[in-house]
Amino acid sequence: MTFSPRALCSAFVIAAAVTALPTPARAGVGDLLVAPTRIILNGSRGTQIILNNIGDDVATYRISVELRRMTADGSLVDVTAPNEAEKAAEAMILYAPRKVTLPPNQPQSINIAARAPAGLPDGEYRVHLLFRAIPAPRPVVASTTPAKGISFALTPVYGVTIPVIVRLGNLQAKAGIANVHLVSAAGKPSVALDLSRSGSRSTFGEVRVMKAGVKEPIAVQRGIAIYTELGERSLAIPVDPKFTASASGPVTVQYVETTEMGPEVIAQTSAVLR
Repeated sequence: MTFSPRALCSAFVIAAAVTALPTPARAGVGDLLVAPTRIILNGSRGTQIILNNIGDDVATYRISVELRRMTADGSLVDVTAPNEAEKAAEAMILYAPRKVTLPPNQPQSINIAARAPAGLPDGEYRVHLLFRAIPAPRPVVASTTPAKGISFALTPVYGVTIPVIVRLGNLQAKAGIANVHLVSAAGKPSVALDLSRSGSRSTFGEVRVMKAGVKEPIAVQRGIAIYTELGERSLAIPVDPKFTASASGPVTVQYVETTEMGPEVIAQTSAVLR
């Protein structure tokens, strides 16, 4: 695949060293490591995604673009009728190669960039990149018993999906926290709350529930995104078992976003858990 000189991304930069890859994401045929697990393309910068097969066998993966929307509970659902922004996002993403075969412990880079058409409004555009395992062909084995009717052999196919976000222009976002209270989930205490978002871009970070006199959070959940199609989503964060007996009482809840300058608290509130 050839990238146009007009592409927003004129050079590819390695996004993560192979030695610093995150926890493995299992993809069915072999074990696939993907780093980074979230891509943001700003202006003229492009990047690479590093794949690494840590399984014992050769594995093949097909790479494709998916459109998904977030629901109020944080789930992602497939888009069957894309809107204009989703169509634009899908059209502007460039990546290569689209299929890789990885021997064990063999890394492979995927180049990814974005080419925004002239006149596209400023805003945030998002697709999800899917790395789907392709099962190896199995030899046909003759049956030793007489066939009765029609039989099928089902082979599950697994994949790893990461968001790819393109931001055009000077985008801003605000967040808020409300309705903090204790609930019981599967017989265990959790801190339930509502996160809100406004502005022209999504937010991403971790939610921490802090208690006075306790150094570490009594409850924490990482990787919390609120995408631009949502203004609010609800969470229930399990209380760390070490603090179950002392969970009730005053707490401070923070939504902490990871930025290029380091962690930044973008929303905070005080509450009393009962």
